[in-house]
Amino acid sequence: MAREARTRVHNGILDAERLKHCFECGICTASCPVVELFPNHYNPRSLLQKTSLNIKRVLKENGLWLCAWCYRCYRRCPQRVRVPEVLVSVKDLATEQGHLRGFEEALGLIRREVPLPTVCCYVCFHPERGRVDKPPVFTALKRFATDHEHEEEVSPVPKAREKKIAVIGSGPAGLTAAHELIKKGYSVTVFESLPKPGGMLRIGLPEYRLPKSVLDAEIEHLKDQGMEIRTNLTVGRDVTINELLREGYKAIFIAVGAQNCRKLDVEGEELKGVVQALDLLRKVNLGHNIELGKKVAVIGGGNVAMDAARTALQLGAKDVNVFCMESQEEMPANPWEVREAEDSGVNMIFSVTPKRMLGKDGRVVATEFVSVELGELDESGMRCPVPIEGSGFTVELDAVILAIGAIPDLSLLPKDIEVAIGNTIVVDLDTLETSLAGVFAGGDVVSGPATVIEAVVAGKRAAVSIDRYLRGEDPTTGERI
Repeated sequence: MAREARTRVHNGILDAERLKHCFECGICTASCPVVELFPNHYNPRSLLQKTSLNIKRVLKENGLWLCAWCYRCYRRCPQRVRVPEVLVSVKDLATEQGHLRGFEEALGLIRREVPLPTVCCYVCFHPERGRVDKPPVFTALKRFATDHEHEEEVSPVPKAREKKIAVIGSGPAGLTAAHELIKKGYSVTVFESLPKPGGMLRIGLPEYRLPKSVLDAEIEHLKDQGMEIRTNLTVGRDVTINELLREGYKAIFIAVGAQNCRKLDVEGEELKGVVQALDLLRKVNLGHNIELGKKVAVIGGGNVAMDAARTALQLGAKDVNVFCMESQEEMPANPWEVREAEDSGVNMIFSVTPKRMLGKDGRVVATEFVSVELGELDESGMRCPVPIEGSGFTVELDAVILAIGAIPDLSLLPKDIEVAIGNTIVVDLDTLETSLAGVFAGGDVVSGPATVIEAVVAGKRAAVSIDRYLRGEDPTTGERI
């Protein structure tokens, strides 16, 4: 709903006027991954109805606390009802009435279904939640993570099953799958190429979006349950998938994410000073010293572009401009991410695309842009930019950050595993099994770049399929074969 139509409460009842635009089409439920995590407790459509009848009842809904994360339902809703904003307004009430203890209890309940509840709250919450942005709630989040880090010792889950499972990648999909399989009694080893676990949660998100102390606390909790994580080990280089199978791993889950950057394919892209956004975020998160200069251009219009632009400011840039091919209404970044970037001092320039980059002594010094209109859809479903004649202009700069998308690194794969044209792994849509028996894949390596909660859902689905596979059950129905 419109932002100005903020929550109004009379005698503890949420004004039903907030819900008048909901036609109960069910799209919010059909498009919501949280439903898959809490199938017995969560339904955004029914929660909308409950908010107008019984707020206290809604506050007890476990899944409510993970709702406001990507506005996927809003983007698909014919009436543009902001379901997350409505439910987040209820969280506002909880905060104002001093229900932070209930907030922590809800997170505890979520942990039963989602192994990284605090991480999900940090990554998924956004400014649309209004007053819940106040420090007390983030204090509660940090306290929840800290309390669970130092709580009474967590006993490892007994290994009731002899079969070993390997998980490649320690991002949200990999950690979730490992967590679920350990609960089922399997011995699980997670392989991570980075010095510390976390995958893109660690290297792809700035500190202001996800404090690494919070991530560390939740990963330690998983390790206390018996999860073995082997870092600084790259599958495909140090050990192959076929070698893991020969070493006795009866099933493998590939969850390496999408960590390679797409290229722009324009003249001058190889010049010094032209960097990929994910490479920049990775180096900053790993503690490298980066110098970009004073004038920086970010090319792209997604959330990664917003993160890269704000990171450039933190690195000392004084003039940061984001050049986006889409119009302001069509740009892929979440609206709150754009507002945060603008509030930080980032300038947005829409409906333009780079034509070429100009260099001097091997270093980029300027970029030529041209205004565009978006034309027809191409084979990938993207609208092709059509240059407007005579609209070119040149911008002098010290560095260019490319944030035009990411693709998985599939160099670890054996030839037996089928790969799609878009450089993602082909899997069975129901079971997530690849074309190689016993090898499953999920998360960004299958879907392309998506959200944290979608990766969590993929990890849970993969764990169910792997368990059925190792039990000799039908991977789809769970019936004995």
